[in-house]
Amino acid sequence: MPLPITVVDAFASEPFGGNPAAVCVLAEPADPEWMQRVAAEMNLSETAFLLAQAGGAWHLRWFTPSVEVDLCGHATLASAHVLWESGRLRHDQPAELDTKSGRLVCRLDGGWIRMDFPAKPVSAAPVPAGLKEALGATTIWFGRNGMDLFAELATEAEVRALAPDVAALGRIPARGCIVTARGAREDFVSRFFAPGSGIAEDPVTGSAHCALGPYWSEKLGRDRLTGYQASRRGGVVEVAVRGDRVELGGHAVTVLEGSLRC
Repeated sequence: MPLPITVVDAFASEPFGGNPAAVCVLAEPADPEWMQRVAAEMNLSETAFLLAQAGGAWHLRWFTPSVEVDLCGHATLASAHVLWESGRLRHDQPAELDTKSGRLVCRLDGGWIRMDFPAKPVSAAPVPAGLKEALGATTIWFGRNGMDLFAELATEAEVRALAPDVAALGRIPARGCIVTARGAREDFVSRFFAPGSGIAEDPVTGSAHCALGPYWSEKLGRDRLTGYQASRRGGVVEVAVRGDRVELGGHAVTVLEGSLRC
């Protein structure tokens, strides 16, 4: 039986910006190996799979073209968008999503989707051997959390100009590497490289802002911030830091609807 699949540009207010994610709504539990093959076929940074649960919540899993991940922001935003746009949820209903990172709740707020995520603060750490050479830049602060490496550079221009050796970066054990600097227009800018997870550069990474939010909140002394992920496609993420949680805000646009026939 064909399954609906939708491609959504997340953290974008118009098509062909932000970060594309595929969202497949399942009729019954699916084999993870099959889900991984679908994600490889879609060849986007993330493919999300939704399955309705008793009580109105949804089970949500995320796959890159090569691995399943524990937390993904843009594919969560895309999934909530699909549930509202398809009529599976009313626009005044929250999207309650059970994931490997616990329950994530998304709400519509005007044109924005607001997502409640766990904070993933970083702690200072020694710079790994080979990181400077892999990035082609000198860090002014380095840390990490349970998922990612985290490097602050001196200027926004350095972040925007990065052309890292992604093969070398992928040899440093971590899900990925967040690179950031103070922004001229937004509070901060960032980029995210995850070759170890099958993604050379992710266009806009919600989960990276679970680290970026607490970091810049402490540095700037404010709990509401705006970040810009300065990839080729680019995207704006609004962040509100609330203790051990962060609220991430963004827009989403449907660009393709179809059916899986395998």
